[in-house]
Amino acid sequence: MSSEATSMKPNPPERSDSSSASSVDNSEIHQPIPIRPRLPNRKSSGTLIVPRDSSQVGPLEPDLEPDDVRAMSPRRTSEDIEVMGREARAELHKHARALQDSLLMIFNRIEAVKEEHDKLDNHNKFLQKYIGDLMRWRRKAG
Repeated sequence: MSSEATSMKPNPPERSDSSSASSVDNSEIHQPIPIRPRLPNRKSSGTLIVPRDSSQVGPLEPDLEPDDVRAMSPRRTSEDIEVMGREARAELHKHARALQDSLLMIFNRIEAVKEEHDKLDNHNKFLQKYIGDLMRWRRKAG
């Protein structure tokens, strides 16, 4: 009897992930795959290769209305640029002249201070010599 008890095993439950599972079980497990929306149709941009002698090569001048902002942007001619260059050079020359004048004033002030220093230094040396002579004369007289 004990051999019968060991030989009899309960039936294992059926697995739900087997290939023999019903389609109802699969729909509950897996969600439908989303479908990507179609892109709108676009016109072909054509070829980007243009022959070298074509009139399409180079910048194209746009036809702008008079009230278009792009038409109102300042356009400088070579004469305008030349005038601006002359004005900039004149302003730079004026600024350089002012800096040179300022530098000359500083240099002159330094020279004046040096002369004053040398004069005071000479007076100081003279007074030190005079005081030294007085002290020696006082020792001799004393």
